[in-house]
Amino acid sequence: MEFASPVQRRLETIRSHLDTSPADDQSSLFLNATASSASPFLNKDGYSVVLPEKLDTGRWNVYRSAKSPTKLVSRFQDHPEIGTLHDNFVYAVETYPENKYLGTRVRSDGTIGEYSWMTYAETASERQAIGSGLLFHGINQGACVGLYFINRPEWLVVDHACAAYSFISVPLYDTLGPDAVKFVVNHATLQAIFCVPQTLNILLSFLAEIPSIRLIVVVGGADEHLPSLPQGSGVNIVSYQKLLTQGRSSLLPFSPPKPEDIATICYTSGTTGTPKGVVLTHGNLIANVAGSSVEAEFLPSDTYISYLPLAHIYERANQVMAVYGGVTVGFYQGDVLKLMDDFALLRPTIFCSVPRLYNRIYDGITSAVKSSGVIKQRLFQVAYNSKKQAIINGRSPSAFWDKLVFNKIKEKLGGRVRFMGSGASPLSPDVMDFLRVCFGCSVREGYGMTETSCVISAMDDGDNLSGHVGSPNPACEVKLVDVPEMNYTSEDQPYPRGEICVRGPIIFKGYYKDEEQTREILDGDGWLHTGDIGLWLPGGRLKIIDRKKNIFKLAQGEYIAPEKIENVYTKCRFVSQCFIHGDSFNSSLVAIVSVDPDVMKDWAASEGIKYEHLGQLCNDPRVRKAVLAEMDDLGREAQLRGFEFAKAVTLVPEPFTLENGLLTPTFKIKRPQAKAYFAEAISKMYAEIAASNPMPSKL
Repeated sequence: MEFASPVQRRLETIRSHLDTSPADDQSSLFLNATASSASPFLNKDGYSVVLPEKLDTGRWNVYRSAKSPTKLVSRFQDHPEIGTLHDNFVYAVETYPENKYLGTRVRSDGTIGEYSWMTYAETASERQAIGSGLLFHGINQGACVGLYFINRPEWLVVDHACAAYSFISVPLYDTLGPDAVKFVVNHATLQAIFCVPQTLNILLSFLAEIPSIRLIVVVGGADEHLPSLPQGSGVNIVSYQKLLTQGRSSLLPFSPPKPEDIATICYTSGTTGTPKGVVLTHGNLIANVAGSSVEAEFLPSDTYISYLPLAHIYERANQVMAVYGGVTVGFYQGDVLKLMDDFALLRPTIFCSVPRLYNRIYDGITSAVKSSGVIKQRLFQVAYNSKKQAIINGRSPSAFWDKLVFNKIKEKLGGRVRFMGSGASPLSPDVMDFLRVCFGCSVREGYGMTETSCVISAMDDGDNLSGHVGSPNPACEVKLVDVPEMNYTSEDQPYPRGEICVRGPIIFKGYYKDEEQTREILDGDGWLHTGDIGLWLPGGRLKIIDRKKNIFKLAQGEYIAPEKIENVYTKCRFVSQCFIHGDSFNSSLVAIVSVDPDVMKDWAASEGIKYEHLGQLCNDPRVRKAVLAEMDDLGREAQLRGFEFAKAVTLVPEPFTLENGLLTPTFKIKRPQAKAYFAEAISKMYAEIAASNPMPSKL
């Protein structure tokens, strides 16, 4: 008689819990390195399923999307032949040749007008000319090509050209300072770079220090206005139009990439040091978008407004999705302050943004309601409560409230938005609920990072619970790893907690020319350690609760995750931005707060406080006391632990910006720079704490 081995018994147990999937899916499941299989009964709500990571441990700790529990998605389900960005665009051109694709309001003379459009077929023709033009100038297959300008049609044309001819695209934020630009150009050994007249001046200021550059292409510049370079410089400067002409006169066949070839090197902004180059393949990007498309579909009838930086993976992935769906993409005019004008004219159906802008929309609407008078305010509240309750209960809200109240609000974004996406940082549940009610559309939050080709998880369609980032992208699997120094474990009750780790075809190939940092984030089993702390809510929804990467230790040994505390304090009405500081020499935290000028002035007027300028008001002890008191209230409400409260605050009138070096291009605080910038204020606060406290702050 034969006895089954423990591993065989485990396999049989797992198979007995499988859903009714095709046999070939089940067999392929046990051949790959990912977790073994699905156990749908463990999450009756069906957003994700739990699997054992390894057959011999008995721990069921790996989560996958319930939409694809037995096999991680790596290709579009309806078009598995699409394996590269080039394949994706060719498919769109063949399927939607006459669909409007790229639109801009910016005319050739720089003035703003109506939207003018290029079709998919016209864009395809232009991308072949640009790719041929690069070859004409001796830029060969595999070379790195930089894109150093803000969103406009030419950006995507160049990106498509890179994919068609197997160049590697390297986006640079237009807001990067000269040192960061120089670093990226040299680190990636860029041979060609596309820029605009404004960014050209930055490049020319250190041209002698970027020796790999052979070609500079100026978008929106006329040849007669371009500077001439010394004969022996080895660099050609041409306009985009001239490159087009040169390419059209000598069109060359495509050099299509393979899925495993590098598509792009995305340099993360770097909060602590020099930028890191994230190497993503064509297969990485296709897998991520294919997984996302299982749940969220972009359609040929859709119009998408592009204003988030194309250098950011969030916008980049959205554009891959837009191409697959044959979507019309209209660009903003280049000024975020005039974005509402672009909305009114474009009338988009899809709007993907960040909490920063959604918060502004929320503040604008609530402010208008408050100043509309008592009757209109009460009417709005009744309408809002009624519609919100219907949404929470899964019912269709009455159209009466839309006609009476909300249609006017919808018109602010053009009146046609059917889908709102939010990413890059946490969106307040209150704001999410508010957007759902006021705009009557699907509002979903996602979570991701450049190293995972964008989306790690996203809210599912029909999930009306806010305050989480949904279930795993069907293209990856997620587990939580214990972080004992922060008291987060998989055994925590009522929900498992730990560092979020991700694995699957969306994971990047490593940091360019940096094996050491690659090993720090990617372990031997292929798990990427995100540095974010999460917990699993019922139904397999992921909630981000903390950050491991920037933790530091106070003098008494307590670990601090400053971003978690900053997120609490930024809910204070006085606070526009907040920087929390602490170190191992002190037992308490201090805060630097960039104030909201309007709120400060209104409060000062109500309190009868006189001042000559905002800086004077910020230095007033009464104001500092009031702000700290309100921050304390919010800390208690959020159940911060005693040592997580800021014991002193300095108010500053100026915001943290890219220009003063305190923010990255993705609006994250540069902590070492902020510490140095506010060193005097920090020292002064600790001196005040020591003077007022009989127990010394320093240990």
